[in-house]
Amino acid sequence: MTYSRNRTDPTFCHGYADNNGLRMYYEVHGEAFAGRPPLLLIPGGGSTIGTNFSELIPLLAEHRQVIAVEEEGHGRTQPTSRPLTAENSAGDILAVLGDLNVETVDVLGFSAGGHTAIALALARPAAVRRLIVASTFVSRDAVPEEFWNGMATATLADMPDAYKDADRLLNPEPGHLERLFELDRRRILDFPGWSDDELGTVTAPTLVVCGDRDIVTAAYADRMATLIPGARLLVVPGGHGDYLGEQAASVGDLRTMHATAPFLMLFLDG
Repeated sequence: MTYSRNRTDPTFCHGYADNNGLRMYYEVHGEAFAGRPPLLLIPGGGSTIGTNFSELIPLLAEHRQVIAVEEEGHGRTQPTSRPLTAENSAGDILAVLGDLNVETVDVLGFSAGGHTAIALALARPAAVRRLIVASTFVSRDAVPEEFWNGMATATLADMPDAYKDADRLLNPEPGHLERLFELDRRRILDFPGWSDDELGTVTAPTLVVCGDRDIVTAAYADRMATLIPGARLLVVPGGHGDYLGEQAASVGDLRTMHATAPFLMLFLDG
């Protein structure tokens, strides 16, 4: 474990947790709250903690200590030779929690990060108290065939500029951005999904969130919520993540994020 505390902000620290040759980058924001577990944030594909959650973290840290991670190949977590899968990332996150001596967390996973959140809840039910999956799908029929065809032929030019700029800033070495793009493209193309029976074993109270103009439809999100025992559904105005302040989607308009955050905290505190 490598760990560093910010001298100017004693409530912020960051570090790396080792898991089978991978060093997962994490950040901790805010003080611990008695009786409330930390909230773990998992960004989506191609993104970093900053591009997904920089605007949301200060709001959440008023109510919870926040732990945020970057998956393999993303941000400050360098790639290895293994494939990027939800299950591999879940194992990396368990190493982070072990290093921080955290036994239980609430989890919010956005987009492909939602896959990792579900994999974590399935792999270690005792570690996940409450689960929020945002703009996520759990089966390949969530999106039309055109989505899969487009992903198969996608190029780096299709990646949001906010994601490319963030990666180039953190990893200016030649080839890193291309490697990140291919990791994420393969992760989605090879995504197997979960069976209805597998989703039925999720024990954490779950909130399924999507925008009314999201990649997945509200109807699909509703079906997804029926497959997870006791899950609730929240459909908010917006697209793919602007309700979380995600940079590429919100483009600086944070009104929906400020309207959505109280509903997220209401669920987490329920």
